[in-house]
Amino acid sequence: MRLSLRDAARHVLAAWDDEAGDRDGLPDAIAARHALLVKNGLIPRTAGPRKPRQGTKQQRVLAMLRRPEGATVAQIAEATGWQAHTVQGFFAGLKKRQRIAVEAAERVRQAGPGKEGAKGSYTVYRIVEAG
Repeated sequence: MRLSLRDAARHVLAAWDDEAGDRDGLPDAIAARHALLVKNGLIPRTAGPRKPRQGTKQQRVLAMLRRPEGATVAQIAEATGWQAHTVQGFFAGLKKRQRIAVEAAERVRQAGPGKEGAKGSYTVYRIVEAG
């Protein structure tokens, strides 16, 4: 049986609106519609997992954090053009979404006589290597 795109859409909707509510035929109906869309050139054919883009800001930041000397928020902000709070949010996203932990490797405090105070203080961050 040769389905048209319209018929395939009807099959998807029928599976979705299944009286019993179990929607058993839904994955097959969606797969059939997707195959028709690819065959007709309406959506691009995928050849597997997407390849990561090269030269992204995320890759730059990860490379900086993997250096033996690590990186400060100011260095990362300068390299990416981000604000300091964006860098901190990026660290949180690494931990939450990609399970990459970033640790404070060294804290340098510039307080006391003849020092810049809090504005001159900084923290060096590195990626925590598993193991």
